[in-house]
Amino acid sequence: MPPDRTNAPNRSTMKFFHTILFTFATLYVFAQTPIEKVRQFRSAHEHAILSEYFEFLAIPNHASDQVNIERNAAFIEAMLKKRGVQTRLLDSRTPGTPKAVYGEVLTPGATETILFYAHYDGQPVSPEKWHPSIQPFVPLLLSAPVDKGGTVLPFPAKGSPINPDWRISCRSSADDKSGVMAIIQAYDAIVKSGLKPTCNIKFFFEGEEEIGSLHLDEILEKHKALLQGDLWIIADGPVHQSGLPLLDFGVRGDVNVDLRVYGPKRPLHSGHYGNWAPNPCLLMAQLLAGMKDAHGKVLVKGYYDDLIPFTESEKQAFAKLPAPDEQMKRELGIKAPEGGRTIFEAYELPSLNINGIRCADAGEKASNVITTHADATLDLRQVLGTDYLRQIERLRQHIRDQGYYLLDRDPTDAERLQHEKIAKLTMGEGGYNAQRTPLDLPASGRVIRAVQSATSKNVLIQPTAGGSLPLYLFEKYLDAKIVNLCITNHDSNQHSENENLRIQYLWDAIEQLAAIMMMEKE
Repeated sequence: MPPDRTNAPNRSTMKFFHTILFTFATLYVFAQTPIEKVRQFRSAHEHAILSEYFEFLAIPNHASDQVNIERNAAFIEAMLKKRGVQTRLLDSRTPGTPKAVYGEVLTPGATETILFYAHYDGQPVSPEKWHPSIQPFVPLLLSAPVDKGGTVLPFPAKGSPINPDWRISCRSSADDKSGVMAIIQAYDAIVKSGLKPTCNIKFFFEGEEEIGSLHLDEILEKHKALLQGDLWIIADGPVHQSGLPLLDFGVRGDVNVDLRVYGPKRPLHSGHYGNWAPNPCLLMAQLLAGMKDAHGKVLVKGYYDDLIPFTESEKQAFAKLPAPDEQMKRELGIKAPEGGRTIFEAYELPSLNINGIRCADAGEKASNVITTHADATLDLRQVLGTDYLRQIERLRQHIRDQGYYLLDRDPTDAERLQHEKIAKLTMGEGGYNAQRTPLDLPASGRVIRAVQSATSKNVLIQPTAGGSLPLYLFEKYLDAKIVNLCITNHDSNQHSENENLRIQYLWDAIEQLAAIMMMEKE
């Protein structure tokens, strides 16, 4: 007996429904905005993106480690080539220094060129300071930051969900391999989603930013013609403390100096010679204490003379930002900030910060000794108008005014017997001034609109960040217009132990950078 087909749909009905479903699916695909397509691609490839990122993070990346810094450059170049990007390594005039990785994509019909920058080197590490469950160059997933009880998670199997609140633990996971990865993945998502950039794209990844971009000026000058473009987009730094997306239109400059004060030529028993031999630990403490008053004002003569105050429009821009001070005081356990100023007010002033002090030992390793010398490293942050070389000279004069015979080398025996107080001040390699891009440039508005199109959150605009990048050099050698897209969590522990990146910010950065690559023409 044939089967009963009384209630079964006939072939023509089934074909009709299939046609309708196909039509709706097609309309949905075509109705998606470019950013929705990028987001869909990113969402479908999260496991692959993280796997590639973990492989990248596992390569140690201090600029002085020539073997590994070259491995990093080769890895980036391979990532670009895999995506069809023409690449080359850009060298400086100084042999044996880290090379910049350059890539280029020409878009038919494009009338402008945008260059995308991030750096692939990282800060040095002290593994003993990291949490026992993690290591600086073993990338891991954490349920939360380790100082908030986060635990190590297994890497999720393909197809299983990835929680965007998880943290990626590794040196440079936030600063700034995240920038390199987000830029490359943004371009990849555009192309593989069947989209096209609206501009020519140039990639520029530096390998010695964390040691002061020592040879960046040489690279920019040597390859000036190749690095021409209409706009530079930087991918670096933390979003606003509230978690809202943030665009910086300036950075402070920076330079480091090393300071040493001298005591006896050999260590002395503190009982036999205490109250007699000058103690360099005390001398250094007194010298440093005399550089700032109780309210945090730098006492070096002329230190604030050259600063260019914020304009009225810049002050208004800062006033529109959510004030993060109360939140950060709670997070950090701080009752009152230095000088009673707000975080944003601090950005207007050049700073003098003590990075570290070293003098004999303390705690369990302490001994009854008067040591031979004490060392300190200072960083001098520059603002618009100040010059880092001029600030160092002012610091030199301040030290002399405190009665020190100041050198740039160790003293001779004759100098020791001739001068009561002796110090040595040497400038760290590198150093650069502040940079600021006007908020009212047409390109600035286009970048703001592009980033806003990639997020439902309100994009914040900041005239300058408190941190430093060598953007002054791009402006000096290339006459560049520059905007920085902030891409990491504010509690990432950048530059310190237990550095981490909240995964959602990597996803956001990919989409926001893709939006810039496809932004409206001027």
